Amino acid sequence: MVRKQKSKGRFLDEGAAKEELTELTKKIRENDELYYLKDSPSLSDAEYDALRKRLIFIENKFPHLIVADSPSQTVGVAPAEAFSKVRHGQPMLSLSNAFSKEDVVGFVSKVKRFIGVDECSEVQFLAEPKIDGLSAALRYENGVFVQGATRGDGLVGEDVTANLATISDIPKSLEGNFDSAVLEVRGEVYMAREDFLQLNVDRERNGDEQFSNPRNAAAGGLRQLDPKITAQRKLKFFAYGYGELRKGGADFSLGTTLLEVRERFVELGFILNEPCRMSASIEELLEYYDKIVVERPSLPMDLDGVVYKVNDLALQARLGAVPRSPRRAKAQKFPA
Repeated sequence: MVRKQKSKGRFLDEGAAKEELTELTKKIRENDELYYLKDSPSLSDAEYDALRKRLIFIENKFPHLIVADSPSQTVGVAPAEAFSKVRHGQPMLSLSNAFSKEDVVGFVSKVKRFIGVDECSEVQFLAEPKIDGLSAALRYENGVFVQGATRGDGLVGEDVTANLATISDIPKSLEGNFDSAVLEVRGEVYMAREDFLQLNVDRERNGDEQFSNPRNAAAGGLRQLDPKITAQRKLKFFAYGYGELRKGGADFSLGTTLLEVRERFVELGFILNEPCRMSASIEELLEYYDKIVVERPSLPMDLDGVVYKVNDLALQARLGAVPRSPRRAKAQKFPA
């Protein structure tokens, strides 16, 4: 029996669904290659998000058509051959997206159902701006910065240690007792809007092609083979979480909540993405989103949304992850 699902005003049978998934996968992968490896995407964020939404819609209707290497099951792309490879101690996953307030309400409800509490129970979420940059992982051993990597495909990234070392926002050593400790700090590399505009003025003056946005300029700067070029880009870094953590000294602790982790990061010398908001109220979280939308033009960096994260680290661990993204967090994108 041929399976059919109504879609876009018509019935989508299994054959048509499989054919469309193949085409969507091809387009998404082509853009991923341009976005992650060449820092020059062919699609706008809205166009790309629409492709992913359509792919996920079809896969939800025909789950038996999901393959292991589907864009819904994988993160980023394989590291470029020009760089040495770094295997992440913990996978660097990508956040799933929300495109409406109803999606955010659904996310909070799913979190509560998964941890086994009713809708009236309070679960604290931390909301923070989603910086339009590229993720990086910083490895500290005994409190000293020893290695930095891009996200890559989520399991293996590119070794860009020398380039990250040129960023003044990244501490080269951490205060405290870190004997025998390993800490992988994760965050976002980005370019301030003012520095981006000046960079394009300089490039125009020199007859060079201008960058289309700060994210592409930052990504291109971080993935240079010559760290001196990276240093000229005036890149910045926000810390937002951590991956591998092996405790050493007795006083080494990051806390039991995301808010405590953020406070500890400040003590260690990192800069955070602000302003953030803590609340157990969906209404307050959505009000924060509306506030960021209004304040967005006045902030010194480009944003592409807001991220909501479960605050309690023990609950984060219980929630776990699906193949591509953690259940503990959701990114609400700005309208196109």
